[in-house]
Amino acid sequence: MRMMTRVAGVLAALGLCWFLGGCGCECEKSGLMKPRIGFMLPEKYNSPDGMTIGKDGCIYLSMNNVVLQQHPAKILRITPDDKLEEVITLPPHPDTKLASPLGVAFGSDGNLYVADCQAFCTKEPAKSRLLRVNMKDGKATGCDVVAVGFNMSNGVAAKGDCIYVCETTLNKETPMASGVYRFTIAELDAKNPVKVTGLNDSHLVVKLSTQNKEHPVGANGLDFDAAGNMYVCNFGDREVVKVVFDESGKVKSQEVLAKDQGMLSTDGLHCDADGNVWVADFLGNAVVRIDAATGKVAIVAKNGESDGADGSLHAPSECIRRGNKLYVSNINLTYGPHKSSKLYTISVVDLK
Repeated sequence: MRMMTRVAGVLAALGLCWFLGGCGCECEKSGLMKPRIGFMLPEKYNSPDGMTIGKDGCIYLSMNNVVLQQHPAKILRITPDDKLEEVITLPPHPDTKLASPLGVAFGSDGNLYVADCQAFCTKEPAKSRLLRVNMKDGKATGCDVVAVGFNMSNGVAAKGDCIYVCETTLNKETPMASGVYRFTIAELDAKNPVKVTGLNDSHLVVKLSTQNKEHPVGANGLDFDAAGNMYVCNFGDREVVKVVFDESGKVKSQEVLAKDQGMLSTDGLHCDADGNVWVADFLGNAVVRIDAATGKVAIVAKNGESDGADGSLHAPSECIRRGNKLYVSNINLTYGPHKSSKLYTISVVDLK
């Protein structure tokens, strides 16, 4: 009960109140796809979140375990034949004694970079970290802390020899600032972790502003398309922002690709090879597909509150496409309409 109270308090502080209402768009009125159970997880895996696909074809998955924090946070993987394997137990923060992984991405060095969001573990600011899981021949050989000082490290993506990390909140003002940090892999040294310092930090290459006072939650899901364009979710304002960089790495343009159109929030995000941007709508209990060329949103799956027993979405926080399957992490948090059940699931949508 104490753990659940802590989770509810963290989300309340972030302003994640839930709003339920018809989206009013034609896509919701058309036939939605029915998710099925991909994995019925044991209690020790109670809060799945961030996902990325490795060169081995496996989906690497952060197991946050925020619902039942007595179970250590881990990185798992889903093999191409849909078997679940453990990769590593993540090192706890020395102060909170917990790890809290969200976004994950492979760098050009072959190692897995993980956002450790300590906002789920403590009210103290600047405790969140960036971890590096050192990989060799498909196995984890250890884990290092390579950057510190985040308030709420969240989405992670890689491009070239750089790692990008979302900072979901940079201040408590309205409009609220958030953004994306960029680090070169060469500077991420376990012996001397980079310490970020907020709005004036030279690593902060993208800044977002969240206007929504009810949901003051900013930069969240993050990914790049094949052309090198960045897509980042602004959770509270229900939008996906497209960022184009010039050859020197400076921001050339930054504009809203998609906003509203039935979305109640924008949480985890991934790009596929076909020009689609897939987004988990946590507040809307839905997953959507955005056409990267037009910004048009199509709601792919959506349902009301559920314990997830039949594969229905239950507080979806991340989704990723592999082949003709869309895998969805149901983080299973108790908040608003979402009541943490004793069922811990990953849903799968079979795409046509």
